[in-house]
Amino acid sequence: MRRRISLAVGVAVMAALAAPAAAAQQQHPQRQQDVEYFTEPGGHPHHTRIPVSTTPVKPLKPSFKGDGDVTSIVHNGPVNSKLDVVFIGDGYTAGQQEAFHAAVRAKWAKMSAVEPYASYRNLFNVWAVDAVSRESGVSGDPAQDVKRDTALGSGFFCDGIERLLCLDTAKVEPYAAKAPAADLVVVLANSAKYGGAGYNDVVSKVGYDGIATASADNDRSDQIAVHETGHSLGKLADEYQYDEYGTYTGTEPHESNISTLSAGQMQAQRTKWYRWLGQPSPDGGSVSAFEGGGYYPKGLFRPTDNSIMRSLGREFNLPGREAMIAGFYRHASVLSSSVPTDATVQRSKRLTVQTAARTVAVRWYVDGREAVAARGRLAVVPRSLGVRADGRTHTVTARATDRTGAVRDPEVRKRMSGDLTWRVAGG
Repeated sequence: MRRRISLAVGVAVMAALAAPAAAAQQQHPQRQQDVEYFTEPGGHPHHTRIPVSTTPVKPLKPSFKGDGDVTSIVHNGPVNSKLDVVFIGDGYTAGQQEAFHAAVRAKWAKMSAVEPYASYRNLFNVWAVDAVSRESGVSGDPAQDVKRDTALGSGFFCDGIERLLCLDTAKVEPYAAKAPAADLVVVLANSAKYGGAGYNDVVSKVGYDGIATASADNDRSDQIAVHETGHSLGKLADEYQYDEYGTYTGTEPHESNISTLSAGQMQAQRTKWYRWLGQPSPDGGSVSAFEGGGYYPKGLFRPTDNSIMRSLGREFNLPGREAMIAGFYRHASVLSSSVPTDATVQRSKRLTVQTAARTVAVRWYVDGREAVAARGRLAVVPRSLGVRADGRTHTVTARATDRTGAVRDPEVRKRMSGDLTWRVAGG
């Protein structure tokens, strides 16, 4: 009899303790984050929501030799004038970091072959940050029951979806912070299995906007990373749709590649992609207004039938390329130099500059007057420009403007000019 009373009291106490906890959970449910994933190469992406990581963000501790080491893969200039791409590996042991570096080189080569990356390769620095894992490979490869202990907790079958390659986003931040700068972050999982994900609502103290994941050794996963940069750099919307979404009835979207307006309405109102209407687009066909986009089959229009923002393996359409270039210039400068501008140089000092692309025109000025003979040069010597040995301090300025035909928006063009000035001793 005493046992039954004790059991009843215990159940009652447990219920009493559980009630506030349940109530608190209802009042403060675990936050969710939106992720994008890709079930097959060339197919339309999908979206789902998963719990936000609750791992506290802590400074990285060197628990393994080499953990957090940074390697420069591509160096095109000072970080304050370039767009810095940071690759972090997961599922690579201490002895596999060179394999990770090789994967970064291969993945960046494929990403940077896509326009407009190809035309603007000079704008990028690329860094590899080593994350040393206890075990090689990642969870969910090849089967769902496979579990591996890795630095970032990467794994397939996230939320029960085989190709959704998730990780602990909070663990990414300390590694990204090791790089000299981080404008874009891509995590490569040590796997040949097709998959990836895009975390486009990650808030970073380091400064990057979103995280893309991709399997390192799958030769099609680079398209996942390129698509995700359409969101993070280009601020582009997805151009695919879900039939169950029905008809869009909201306000005009802020993204540049979806609109509630028809082609005629855009032209009349001189808005969105009206400057590109009728132009042949690299992803096929001509720019117009195709219904379906932003997840809605009706009520929203996209610029072309099938760009990379709708299906992997495609090109950015013309409005998309313009948005990507605008994104590049939000982080990088049209002109850079390895010669510091904060110290006086001698007349015999060779001044060199690097431009963002071949479409950039450079002019040189001495004390405000153009040295016409030097127009277009990327390297000059002040003495040859006419700086005299008169004991005075002169200025030499390089001015550059990107004249690419891939940008038509005047507001974007304002960010596509720049200059560098050196003080030159005329002694």
